[in-house]
Order: sequence, then structure tokens, then C-alpha cells
Amino acid sequence: MELSANLQPLAGIVGTWKGEGRGTYPTITPFQYTEEITFTNIGKPFLHYMQRTWNAAGLPLHTETGYLRSPGNGVVEMTLALPTGQTELLEGTLREEDGALVLTMSGKVLNTATAKRVEATERTYRLSGDRLASTMSMAAVGVDMNLHLTTEFSRV
Repeated sequence: MELSANLQPLAGIVGTWKGEGRGTYPTITPFQYTEEITFTNIGKPFLHYMQRTWNAAGLPLHTETGYLRSPGNGVVEMTLALPTGQTELLEGTLREEDGALVLTMSGKVLNTATAKRVEATERTYRLSGDRLASTMSMAAVGVDMNLHLTTEFSRV
């Protein structure tokens, strides 16, 4: 299936990626995890996104799903739904930096009444060949913006 013209700059990110990650935040004990993300071309002007993580014992930790759009002029937008009671609306830039494709986005978060309060997020994806690195920072539960997750992926 041909990739929409507006998604051509993102062609390298399409596919499945798996890697090891580290989680930290001022309110939790640091942890390690395995993460898999998939960016799927479904023939529309956006990519479908699916993410899953597992702990060291192979038990599920987290999942999220959404869509990545690039309407042009180096702009990227991502919408995510999380089972923890949040939705994220992220906006940012797509640029080339030292031979790598870099997506940098800041997010607004909407929380359900029973969810832990997340105020804002920041996500970065850095693609260099068949290596993808991601970071996720958040301002949550009364704590200012702090790094939360870091993952190094390889293409599956």
C-alpha cells in the first residue's frame, strides 16, 4: 500500500520496533521494561500507532493506541488513548538532525475523574537507520515536568 505524500518524510518509522527501556519518576521506584511499538500505514494520511510494554517477568505493564499525522511543513501531530484514563493530544516538529529523523512533541492531557492526574507530556522519537530511540517526560501528580521513560529500539 502506497504511503500518502504527506507521510513520505515518516516512511522510515513505519514498521514494528522492539527494545529495552527504563522508567523513573520522583514518585516511583525506577524500573526496566520491554517495549514494542508499531507504526502502520493503513492507506490514509496518518499512521496507526500501537504500543505495549512488559516487565522483566513478561507480564503486561501498559498499552496505548493512536494516530500520527504530518500535515506538512515539518509539523507532526499525535493523538493517543491510554487505558489509565487519559488521552493525549501532542503537537510538534519533524526535522532532520545529524542524519537522524527527529520528532519532538508536547502534549496536552485530558484525564477521567478517576485517573491519576497528568498535566502535560513531552515525547521525542529519534530515528537513525534501523535504530529508534524514544523519551517520554510528564508533569503529573503535582510534580513538574520530569523524564519518565527512555527506550532504545531495533526494527523487528
